[in-house]
Amino acid sequence: MLTHHHVAAATRVGMLTRERDTASACGEALSVLGEAIPHDAATLVALDPAGGRHIQLAGLEYSATTSETLAAEFVGTPWYRAVIEQPLPPSISSDGGQFQRGSFYEQHVRPAGYRDGLTGALRRGDRYVGLVHLSSARAGVFDTDARQLLAAMLPALAALADLTERVRALGALPPEASAALIGPDGIVDLPDCDRPPMLADEEFLSLVAEFAGSGGGSLMMVWRVDRDWYRVGLSRQPPAGWPGAEVLLVQARATRLPYGLSPRELDVLTRIAMGQSNQAIAHGLFVSPRTVHTHIEHILRKTGCAARAEAASLAMREHLLRPTPGGALACFVRRHLA
Repeated sequence: MLTHHHVAAATRVGMLTRERDTASACGEALSVLGEAIPHDAATLVALDPAGGRHIQLAGLEYSATTSETLAAEFVGTPWYRAVIEQPLPPSISSDGGQFQRGSFYEQHVRPAGYRDGLTGALRRGDRYVGLVHLSSARAGVFDTDARQLLAAMLPALAALADLTERVRALGALPPEASAALIGPDGIVDLPDCDRPPMLADEEFLSLVAEFAGSGGGSLMMVWRVDRDWYRVGLSRQPPAGWPGAEVLLVQARATRLPYGLSPRELDVLTRIAMGQSNQAIAHGLFVSPRTVHTHIEHILRKTGCAARAEAASLAMREHLLRPTPGGALACFVRRHLA
């Protein structure tokens, strides 16, 4: 039967979703969960949408081997499918002994000393984001009341386990920004975010590949898609914020080219900021040095800069940089990493 003590515990878990230190909040949530549903060990497991693996976010009392097994191998068992399909979290004591007759129980659970277990699937809307496992050395501990209580806490636990929400917080995404992740397996869309349109551009994806191999932390630029311009940022998520596979966060916001610059003037300004001479700019853009000189005169007049060095400083400071393909692309990445 649900008691005031249970309600208080569920409320405390819900409040932990507001904590900025999500790693500590996950561990605290398992401790609070133990006050409502007594158990001997617990783990909170998240699905890494970039790498496709299940990883442990927090654990209590499980050995390192058992924790790894529950994260990596459990999802390949028939029991995992039962957890995903049943509306109420199943327990070992509620399935008529089927789980205890399986190889996973005999190889991993029983040798670790556990006789009852309770597992809940974590979802945010229609998205599956992870699992929570509870284990007990006593048989028959996780009855229907325990299963129902865990079911009531699953939404809050899912909010803590949702790695895409961590990315949104780390990136401080403004409401109007489009954003997505790029991981080892490709593009990962973020919930409630449009995909940045430049991710359909092979030239931009080449730039992303250059950045990914550079070791840099962030890169800001402007990028054109059809007739529209965008402020674009690439950033590498810090390990503390994203415990899964390494990912890049791509953010984009619609903008206008400032100072009345033309697209060709932006190309020239970018190459000035890269330290190229007029002759090198002319060679790279397939124009004459005289044309480059004219573009620089226009850039200085429009930006109010007295010299090209000042214009280069302005371009760096305000991220008025538009990379170009080929060798210039690699040069751009090397020079303008933050």
